[in-house]
Amino acid sequence: MSDSVDLPIVAPVVPTYAHPGDAGADLVSSIDLRLEPGQRAVVPTGVRIALPDGYAGFVVPRSGLAAKHGITIVNAPGTIDAGYRGEIKVALLNTDRDSAYDIAAGDRIAQLIVAPVVRARFLPVDDLDDSVRGDGGFGSSGYAAEKTNGE
Repeated sequence: MSDSVDLPIVAPVVPTYAHPGDAGADLVSSIDLRLEPGQRAVVPTGVRIALPDGYAGFVVPRSGLAAKHGITIVNAPGTIDAGYRGEIKVALLNTDRDSAYDIAAGDRIAQLIVAPVVRARFLPVDDLDDSVRGDGGFGSSGYAAEKTNGE
C-alpha cells in the first residue's frame, strides 16, 4: 500500500500535517465564534474534498484543545464518506463548566485523518463462533491492572 493518496481539495486553507509521521492534518475554522460553557456549534472549515473509493475521512479532536480547554467534537470521530463533496464542518463542544472559549478564523479546531476502509459483506447466520471474550461488553475487562504475587 502507498504511504499517501492524492486528494483533490477546494479550500481557503489547505490542511497541513504539523510533524512528519502525523496521522491527522489540521483543519481550521473559517469563522470567528465564542463557545460558552456547555455550548456546541457546527463550525465551518471551508474545506471540500474528493475522497477516492475505498477511503474515508475521520474528523477527530485536537488533543491540546481537549486537554487544556475542554473543547471536543460531539460526534467524534466524524466520518466523511468517499461520495461526500460538501464542506467539512466540525461539531465542536465546550465541556468546560466555567470558561468560554474563543475561536478565531484560522485557528486549528480538529484533525482530518484519511484512511483506507473496507466494505463488509454482512452474512446472516443463526449463531456466531465462540471467542475468548464472548459477549463481555462495557467494563468486562476490568479497570485496574491485575495484581500478581505480593503486589
